Formats: sequence, structure tokens, C-alpha cells
Amino acid sequence: MKYDLFQLIGYLGAFLFILSYYLLNIGKLTAQRPVYQLMNIFGALFLIINALNLSDMPTLLVNGVWFMIGLFSLMNMLNSKK
Repeated sequence: MKYDLFQLIGYLGAFLFILSYYLLNIGKLTAQRPVYQLMNIFGALFLIINALNLSDMPTLLVNGVWFMIGLFSLMNMLNSKK
């Protein structure tokens, strides 16, 4: 099976989502840690890149919203530490 760069980026995004959710559920991460938000931000970004390549608008929409939520949460965390 041959993979192109966009597929690999998409798989990396999916892996980051799954890993962050797994680590959250086993108690290794909390949603209040920047690393959790970063994993979700980059996971969404990678899936957005893949969705753009495929012209997959529903996936683009969901991951665009997911990206914005993660970015908003991370910014709030960083601002509250000041």
C-alpha cells in the first residue's frame, strides 16, 4: 500500500487525538495541562491539512472547531499563569 504525504499527516493527526484521549482517560494527562491542548491542536491541524487535500468539508469543519477550542483553551491557560 502506497501512502502519500497527506495521508501520513492525517494518520499522525489521528494518532495524536487517540493518544491524548487515552492518556487523559488513564490519568496521565489532564485537560488543564498545556501538553494535552497542544496534542489536540496539532492533531486537528494535521487532520485539517489532510481534509483540505481531500476536499472533505465535514472533516475540515469538525477539526477547525476542535483546533479553535484547543487554541482558546491553551491561550486561557497561559494567560491565567501571568
